[in-house]
Amino acid sequence: MLVVVSGPMGSGKTTLAHRLAGSVGCPAICRDEIKEGMAHTASGFVARPGDELTMRTLPVFFGVLELLLRAGVTTVAEAAFQDPVWRRGLAPLRGLARLRIVHCVVAADVAFQRSLARREENPLRLAHADPRPHDAADHARFHDAFDRVSLDAPWIEVDTTDGYRPGLAEIVAFINGQP
Repeated sequence: MLVVVSGPMGSGKTTLAHRLAGSVGCPAICRDEIKEGMAHTASGFVARPGDELTMRTLPVFFGVLELLLRAGVTTVAEAAFQDPVWRRGLAPLRGLARLRIVHCVVAADVAFQRSLARREENPLRLAHADPRPHDAADHARFHDAFDRVSLDAPWIEVDTTDGYRPGLAEIVAFINGQP
């Protein structure tokens, strides 16, 4: 099984992906965490939207997913999966595993505040082009234009504003194919 956790920046994807992986009993592979690991070897790297390191991260991310799925490992994959960008990477994996999509949603202002707090609290976030305090309007436009992945697969929408709606047990039941 491949569980795809998606949503715009600051929507709670990484936190939910790790909780789901712990509940299901499988690894969580997070694109941002791979990029953060790669940033250690990129001296002088400065994050920008669509930067070179981001482009190098994508084949590594999908390569790790393919390796795990070929080995029969159920995997939670987390990234800001937008349809036109990520469909090319996800489509070939469909033949290796059943796919479930978990789409995280939250209001743009909540996502923006989370992104600012995360940037402030976590020095590893320097590997990413996270918003700055004066970027609220740009962040809201980007957030509202998010084009969720639309592969033909079962999906569930999760509001992460305050906990999870539906709850974690319901999301895990969805992943496991239970009503």
